[in-house]
Amino acid sequence: MKTLSIFLPLTLCLFGLSGIVYGAEVQKIGIIDLQEVIEKSNPGKRSSVEIKSQGKKMEEILKERSSEIEELRKGLDQKALVISDDAREAKEKDLRDKVGDLKSLQRQYQDVLRELNINLSKQITKDVFEVVEKIGKADGYSLIIDRRVGGVVYAPNAIDITDRVIQEYNAMDAKRSKEGDASAKSKKKD
Repeated sequence: MKTLSIFLPLTLCLFGLSGIVYGAEVQKIGIIDLQEVIEKSNPGKRSSVEIKSQGKKMEEILKERSSEIEELRKGLDQKALVISDDAREAKEKDLRDKVGDLKSLQRQYQDVLRELNINLSKQITKDVFEVVEKIGKADGYSLIIDRRVGGVVYAPNAIDITDRVIQEYNAMDAKRSKEGDASAKSKKKD
């Protein structure tokens, strides 16, 4: 009798509260991997190629300057005993100046590449967020989180919309390219 008097109120409470749970709205959550979108999308691939291309050009210039410095250094080492002290000091100063210029150029190139990377990443991120917002509104998502930044430790693949974001971003980019080509052609005609 005592167990029945405890069991009955508990059962009624559980059934009473279950009505609240059934009435709750279902929340739809999505996960994206922004880094994957950047790596696999067409604009992300283009920006990567552009950064690498700029980096290679800069690297070639730096190698050229570095080889010039090495030639000066070798020439100075070979003639150090033969030339006068004033001429040697002048060549050493010239060598130091060229080494300083090379280091300055390296820092400048690093800054240029960093700035280029930041600008391209900002544009891609802005565009991806636009696509994600469109998907979120169209499909009724309550929340879409970036897998890496959001601190997500585990999420089932069923809620990962990264591939869809890449597809829609590529489609948006293709549409922009066509519009850009069409406007360029119309400017040539004018």
